[in-house]
Amino acid sequence: MTEAVIRNKPGMASVKDMPVLQDGPPPGGFAPVRYARRIPNKGPSAVAIFLAAFGTFSWGMYEVGKGNKIRRAIKAEKYAARRAILPVLQAEEDERFVKEWKKYLDYEAEVMKDVPNWKVGASVYNSGKWMPPATGELRPEVW
Repeated sequence: MTEAVIRNKPGMASVKDMPVLQDGPPPGGFAPVRYARRIPNKGPSAVAIFLAAFGTFSWGMYEVGKGNKIRRAIKAEKYAARRAILPVLQAEEDERFVKEWKKYLDYEAEVMKDVPNWKVGASVYNSGKWMPPATGELRPEVW
């Protein structure tokens, strides 16, 4: 649309002939601008938040304490069961060790039968103290 149609002035010769049309404020003026800091007063107070957090923390610590007591009881029961079964397991291990040791001594006697003054089962160390092997097998190659 042209300016002539908008301003109802047909046949204008110049822009200078156009009437001035300026925007202005609405009747009664604009609403006032709020520039002050306005913090809403909603929500719980700091004391209420602190008490809720403290209560939650206290309840959580109580639950942790209960769980620790249960865990300690289970651990004590497990160790008691292990202590009760230890003699049986040690007897089985001793029996296995004696069989393996006998097998090892027979193997040593067979291998060293041609060596003079060889004592089967005698320690090659001169400490005088006998100790069982640290591993579960006496000699892996004996099998």
